[in-house]
Amino acid sequence: MARQVSMATRSELIGAIVERYRAGRRAEKRQILDEFVAVTGYHRKHAIRVLSLRSARPVVATRSRAIYGQQIRDALISLWEASDRVCSKRLRVMIPVLLPALERHGRLQIGQDQRDQLLKVSPATMDRLLCEVRIVARGGQRRRAGLSSAVRRSVPVRTFADWGDPSPGFVEVDFVAHSGTSSSGGFIQTLVLTDIATGWTECIPVLLRDSSLVIDAIAKAQTLFPFALRGVDFDNDSAFMNELVVDWCRAQGLEVTRSRAYRKNDQAWVEQKNGAIVRRLVGYGRFEGLDSVAALTRLYAASRLHTNLLQPSFKLKQKTRVGARVIKRYHAPIPPADRVLAHSDVVEIDKTKLRGVRAVADPVLLLAEMRTAQEELGRRVDRRGLTKEQADPIVVDLQRFAVGLKTAWRTGEQRTTHRRQYRRRKPVPVRPGMLAPFEDQIRAWLQAAPAMPAIEVLRRLTLLEPSTFTPKHLRTVQRAVKVWRTTMARRLILEGAWVIGAG
Repeated sequence: MARQVSMATRSELIGAIVERYRAGRRAEKRQILDEFVAVTGYHRKHAIRVLSLRSARPVVATRSRAIYGQQIRDALISLWEASDRVCSKRLRVMIPVLLPALERHGRLQIGQDQRDQLLKVSPATMDRLLCEVRIVARGGQRRRAGLSSAVRRSVPVRTFADWGDPSPGFVEVDFVAHSGTSSSGGFIQTLVLTDIATGWTECIPVLLRDSSLVIDAIAKAQTLFPFALRGVDFDNDSAFMNELVVDWCRAQGLEVTRSRAYRKNDQAWVEQKNGAIVRRLVGYGRFEGLDSVAALTRLYAASRLHTNLLQPSFKLKQKTRVGARVIKRYHAPIPPADRVLAHSDVVEIDKTKLRGVRAVADPVLLLAEMRTAQEELGRRVDRRGLTKEQADPIVVDLQRFAVGLKTAWRTGEQRTTHRRQYRRRKPVPVRPGMLAPFEDQIRAWLQAAPAMPAIEVLRRLTLLEPSTFTPKHLRTVQRAVKVWRTTMARRLILEGAWVIGAG
């Protein structure tokens, strides 16, 4: 996807080649025209008209006589301030109402000619007349677009429907956060890269959301894919949409595209793998520190082979919409490695290497390594904040693990990243309240005078223990009196019912 050039650049380009185009022969004109269309993006017929009819001598723009003088500018400034500094398009609509109001109250005095000019001034002219005034009003600085916005504008958008049937090597890239229930502080994130054509997925744990670490992760993924990468498709995350990452990818010969903001379906392939692979393996716990990165690295090193070489996955064949109903058809499920071996755009050398890796892959050994890494990650989640001691490394008996696959289902969930151990906590003893020593006395007062308010109870308690009770304890006494009265009322109801039943 070509990067568009500005109108000023197009004008300069036309002035530079128009003479050579007119003086050239047919073949030379065809070559010049091909290059001109490729650079400017013009339609071929329009490009021919531009190069044929445009004068070779550059046209010197002549400044027209200023229509609006200083008096009009001063009046416009007054109107702009009186409107609370609204934009020119809104000010244009306000002037017919605002100008008579200012004149009626003596706030603005202008002639009929100036009044007519103010009523017909355009929003663009207002912007030109108020440009310097607005700069001073906002503190002497022009508003600049952020650097990330400029980088985003330089990266073309690619939607879900724009992929078609690409060759292997075009991948979607996304982050999966391992932050647990809180996104504050630093935590590990997994960089997920999914190939569109084959479904091959690589996961790289990243300690921090830093541009240099993103570059290192993509460079590492280039060595893991069984084919050369050709393009990367990011979302609008600032960790991707920055000059460092985008320029590095382009320097590596990778085509850089991005999805639309707030449209996750543009990255449907990698979003599906975020849940089917990363969340299924790691869960939703919070992971921090280098030790967790090492455990995730071991987990992904085993799971990448188990997932890409052995586990079949579906691939969408076609999607048809009939009214509100969407009908989807899928290819037969096969492992991503089979799609790589069957694709004609993958070179034979890469296919030979992939066959060699597949020939020596042991499913049970890979699964045992995955379970070991998951066990370590699960212990880190369960013991977070409880102990800082180094845990002993987990040793797995491979023979026993292979035999236990027949009965492993009886023990329930095997992935400890999805299982939380039950911790028995001792009940916290209830401390006696400040009213406990006086409970019998208060009950006696309430028995003698059921309508006694809580403030009277507090007054009597203050006379008994002036060093303990103060007017600040009124709410405490009110709550206690309410509970005791409720208990007494319930007892009266139950005892009354028993007496009636007994009679």
